[in-house]
Amino acid sequence: MKKLALLLIVLVGFYTGQSIAQNKEKKCCSKSLYSYKMSSLQGDEVNLDQYKGKVVLVVNTASKCGLTPQYKGLEAMYKKYKDQGFVILGFPSNQFAKQEPGSSKEIADFCQKNYGVSFPMFEKIEVRGENAHPLYKMLTSEKPFLGFDNSESGQKFKGFISKKFPEIYEGEGIKWNFTKFLIDRNGKVVQRIEPNITPESFEEDVKKLL
Repeated sequence: MKKLALLLIVLVGFYTGQSIAQNKEKKCCSKSLYSYKMSSLQGDEVNLDQYKGKVVLVVNTASKCGLTPQYKGLEAMYKKYKDQGFVILGFPSNQFAKQEPGSSKEIADFCQKNYGVSFPMFEKIEVRGENAHPLYKMLTSEKPFLGFDNSESGQKFKGFISKKFPEIYEGEGIKWNFTKFLIDRNGKVVQRIEPNITPESFEEDVKKLL
């Protein structure tokens, strides 16, 4: 009886601890965009709750990627719709083939000089893996990876990443630079847009939320 009682105590302790851990993880990932404070490229603290009521596009960026020219389309979209309550938040990351090696100043200078980027840009962060910023853990929890589309570019990306970077292809995390998350005016993450999809291709989705 003593052994049985001890076993029950151990099992209860295990499942209680597991439940607490799961609740903590759920609590972490249940936060909204507005819960976070980030550092801008200029080093200023930015409370993201200032974007309440806006349609927000969150994108992880890089300066030396084949997709870097998407900055042009993103900036054009921002200028076109910013007066209607639309904003883009750019988060540089060096996690994908080390394609964002520069300092904050170098990133800011590059974006301004080459693409005239005027939407908010932030300091480099990790967007996938154990050390991913909590913001990105929340985003990928809300909208996990469901695969690339069947377009030519989508299948090309699938082949490239699954063969060259199988560890990146696995799981629900960010697959490459210029993954986008579209968030409505109420803070709900409504769409995940994979890197191969250009800004011009999802403009109608943005307009529907404005």
